[in-house]
Amino acid sequence: MQNDDHDGLLERYSMENQQRRSRLAWSLAILRKADSEADLNVALADIRGRYQFAHLVFLLVRLANRTGTYPWYCTTYPEEWTSLYHRNNYFEIDPVIELYKTGFLPVDWSSLDRRSARTRSFLQEANAFGVGRHGVTIPVRGPSGERSLFSATSNLSGREWRKLRASSSHELQVLSCYLHEKALTVSGLRKSGVYRKLSRREQECLQLISSGLVPKRIATRLQISEDAVRLYLRLARRKLDAATIYQAIARASFLELIQPE
Repeated sequence: MQNDDHDGLLERYSMENQQRRSRLAWSLAILRKADSEADLNVALADIRGRYQFAHLVFLLVRLANRTGTYPWYCTTYPEEWTSLYHRNNYFEIDPVIELYKTGFLPVDWSSLDRRSARTRSFLQEANAFGVGRHGVTIPVRGPSGERSLFSATSNLSGREWRKLRASSSHELQVLSCYLHEKALTVSGLRKSGVYRKLSRREQECLQLISSGLVPKRIATRLQISEDAVRLYLRLARRKLDAATIYQAIARASFLELIQPE
């Protein structure tokens, strides 16, 4: 079942069209140039505009072998909202924060537990500050146990939001993993990871899967079997300590081992 799920992720990622791949490559290039917290906030604002989201926010929820939570974040949210959020310690009631305990899949905010009156009041207050009527959050788990959350919001109609979410879902997963690596480095909370060197074939297969080719087409391009392609991709994921193909692509791009197109 796990292999089937992994193959499904590969197939779905590979179906992204050239325009979307170009959008992802542009976003990763912007993030790659960011060397400070201020740079990352500017990069998020640029990416938000490119995708036409209302806001983007990245939060490091937990670090490995450290006490305390919420050590670092970058966001395009209004300053008034972030100040109020901190002042009232909304970390304790924000239902989005709980998503770091889930898996790797995106969670649409429509599925958040709103039974509590306190939660409903919090969400109404957030909406009053223009945070966004709709949203999606992607949990990220790092190789050393660190946890982070990446959220994108929108004030579009429900129909248009679903369309935007569907068209950017796979790109957001790659961006969430890349931001995880970048934020830990820029914030000084962790040095860049040391990973095992990829073989030429592993690097080629990861490059081609990031460019939108399915394993069958990669096999034809490289003149090897499809099983060999899948093996090289699995090995690349293990060497990069990546739990998903999105993490592998993001980490390889962060380390400048590949260049998504």
